[in-house]
Amino acid sequence: METGSRQDVRASGDEPVWTALPPGLLRMRRLLLVVWSGLTAVTAAVLLGLFLAPAWAACALVPLGAAVWGWVLLGRNWRSWRYAERADDLLISRGVLWREETVVPYGRMQLVEVTSGPVERHFGLATVQLHTAAAATDATIPGLDPAEAERLRDRLTQLGQARSAGL
Repeated sequence: METGSRQDVRASGDEPVWTALPPGLLRMRRLLLVVWSGLTAVTAAVLLGLFLAPAWAACALVPLGAAVWGWVLLGRNWRSWRYAERADDLLISRGVLWREETVVPYGRMQLVEVTSGPVERHFGLATVQLHTAAAATDATIPGLDPAEAERLRDRLTQLGQARSAGL
């Protein structure tokens, strides 16, 4: 099973075809974790070693331990994200301990935007943000390839216009 591509998990004819997030999002998040925890560990070691005693510099191992734990949690979180396009709606599923599945009907979408901050652009990633009439039902699909994000935006916009025209 290749990550970041369509995965057919059909048990029956009614099951959706889920698409996992590409591995670039996991790489980006893990790199940010290593950079920030490394900077925190070095800063803690230097400050504690200078102002207290060199033995206190060992406390800098705490951020490194947290980084190892975060590394594992980021992988589990990344694997939990997936989305599926169905005939009448878009499904977004995420969460490790508390699973969330958001169903966004195409006819209820008001705005579909693709965003990409400087870090995301560096890693070649984009985020699709879906806005509906109810603010609580806004949905996000992070870490997509920009071409896939644009394809998804165009498809969702087209389906949204077709479904809302019938209302």
